[in-house]
Amino acid sequence: MTDTEIVDETPAARAARFRAEAAARGIPAAEMEAYIRTARPAIYLAEDGPGPVVALTGGNPPPAVGTPARAASFVAAVDCAALPPGATDLPLPSEGLLLFFADPDPGSGAVIADAVRYIPAGTPLTEQPLDPEERPGAYRRARLDFCFHQWSWPWRDEDDDEESQQAAELESAWSHVVGRRPRWRFQLGGEPVLFNWDPVEVARDEVPLPAGDGDEWTLLATWRGDDDCEELESGLFHWVIRRADLAALRFDRLYVYVDAF
Repeated sequence: MTDTEIVDETPAARAARFRAEAAARGIPAAEMEAYIRTARPAIYLAEDGPGPVVALTGGNPPPAVGTPARAASFVAAVDCAALPPGATDLPLPSEGLLLFFADPDPGSGAVIADAVRYIPAGTPLTEQPLDPEERPGAYRRARLDFCFHQWSWPWRDEDDDEESQQAAELESAWSHVVGRRPRWRFQLGGEPVLFNWDPVEVARDEVPLPAGDGDEWTLLATWRGDDDCEELESGLFHWVIRRADLAALRFDRLYVYVDAF
């Protein structure tokens, strides 16, 4: 399949091709279905991807007129209307902008109000020219396109040889169906990529939810800083949120975790 066909393919069609490939490899249906049940859909953005422009990173944010400036550095503005419907299992808005903010502080994790902002569609926007003297820590400006849609799976115990072998075969079947994920810069939804600690688990441990709340922490987004962030050689910026808060566009209890290698 071409890159454009993979971008446009529905999750149901992709799952059907994956099942056929797994069956052709002799993978038992029960194992395949158990694997699918643990999968979470995610989308990935990269520079010069095959899909439409979805996000802008670095520089100054496009703030809504009359809103106060953020103290943390601007990371990205994601255009929700450019996201393929159903590409994640997150209750994301169907339009408007999500603005992401974070400072390069490795190993830190905390509930940070206003680390994500939502700007409704049609809101007048204004952007000031970037002043390096005023904002020396601004990240490199770049355009990110939709490049890949993929299921992602929780980290698995590599000490279990049989489980690791099964997982490797299933992941090989998946890669054969959709191709290998390119070098991405921004991830929405799915399971987190790790250097050291799972940011969702860190949020669960450090900010336990009330008993009987029924809600859960989930990964909203990850940004791979790398060349865009001079302070870190390799950095992963994670935004973790309660699903109900995301559905309500409430970002005052967002958990931000910065992982570095």
